[in-house]
Amino acid sequence: MFFYHYPIIGAESKLPIYLVSLGMHDCQPYVKRGNEYIYPQIFYCTKGSGVLCYDNIKIEIKAGTGFFIPAFYPHEYYPAEEIWDNHWIIPGGYDCDRLLSDIGFDKPQVFSLNSTKLLDHFFRNMHEALMSDNLQGNLRASGYLYSFLIELERCKSGARLISDTNIAITKCVDYIDKNYREPITMEILSEVSGMSKQYLCRLFRNTLDTRPMEYVAKRRIQAAKELLTGTKMSIEEISEQTGFCDSSYFCKLFRRYEGITPTQFRKY
Repeated sequence: MFFYHYPIIGAESKLPIYLVSLGMHDCQPYVKRGNEYIYPQIFYCTKGSGVLCYDNIKIEIKAGTGFFIPAFYPHEYYPAEEIWDNHWIIPGGYDCDRLLSDIGFDKPQVFSLNSTKLLDHFFRNMHEALMSDNLQGNLRASGYLYSFLIELERCKSGARLISDTNIAITKCVDYIDKNYREPITMEILSEVSGMSKQYLCRLFRNTLDTRPMEYVAKRRIQAAKELLTGTKMSIEEISEQTGFCDSSYFCKLFRRYEGITPTQFRKY
């Protein structure tokens, strides 16, 4: 699977930092650049491995590893095996360099990540914002970019303090990712996290800006979009495969979150 976005930059150009490009590739192809690329680049790997080269050094990039390349910096990267699932984010903006420097991105670097769960969440939010609205989607995506960068700085820090809040949210997100095809209730998530239902709702609101069951629905819709794009399965089959109780409810929620029907999405 692969996708990429190069949104037309409009009103977001007035923001101190905004999203220029975003994408992922399950087998990242070979890329070589001189000093002509005008934007900084952030990558993180979730599966497989590849190689990054800069300043006459070679560094392995494997799952749970990310790297940063400043603007105008010569580099190249390529897969080391059949699978190299690489995610990239390209920021821009008049205050981009300072903001990146403030979180430790002022020179080329490779870093380990304690977890990619919340990074994946914000990455999906950016992707879905761009997919759902060609006109204003990048304004929303640029907002999620701030949250992504904050979480990235925390994840890449070896001295990161993991709080009970982060543990509870991570446990729930991990459970949902693995079990979204099955029935999921607040009682189940409360048991998984060790938190009361009321407190868990507050954690999701404060951390992910959504309710727990809304996150479940969005995760199912994200999986459904992959099936709509990559398979010829019927709407009824996709509804069943992604954990919705029936196809009409699936279509109703899909339209609510995406602004179009599953059939219209497939045609795009």
